[in-house]
Amino acid sequence: MENYFISTREIQLYYADTDMMGVIYHANYLKFFELGRTGFIEDLGYSYLAMEESGYFAPVYDVQATYKKPLRYGDRGFVQTWVELNDGIKTVYGYKVVNGDDEICVEGKTTHIIVKKDNFRPTSFKKAFPEWFLKYEAIKIK
Repeated sequence: MENYFISTREIQLYYADTDMMGVIYHANYLKFFELGRTGFIEDLGYSYLAMEESGYFAPVYDVQATYKKPLRYGDRGFVQTWVELNDGIKTVYGYKVVNGDDEICVEGKTTHIIVKKDNFRPTSFKKAFPEWFLKYEAIKIK
């Protein structure tokens, strides 16, 4: 069996997150992706804050989302997160947002690069955080 890892976080859905149609507004899924990614990293024992304190950022380079079924206020929502690609330069996180019945509402991906905090120049994740890189290699979906 593959050795991949998927993190799951429950999403708090607020009335303020809805649009005029009474469904969760599409842009809020980017916040849900961030909730999932941050939880994923924490589950592995790492932290964005520690990355920043060591002089680096991991900005979003690309984002993709496919909307399949609406989430509504009052629903339960969960974000599942995993690593799809980790090539030493960029990392691609995969996401599924599901409702309380485990139906897929949104699927997506974000691509991140590592940049130096002082000049925003890209740098190698593999060189800047070798242990973290190797952990992702061990648990990414193959």
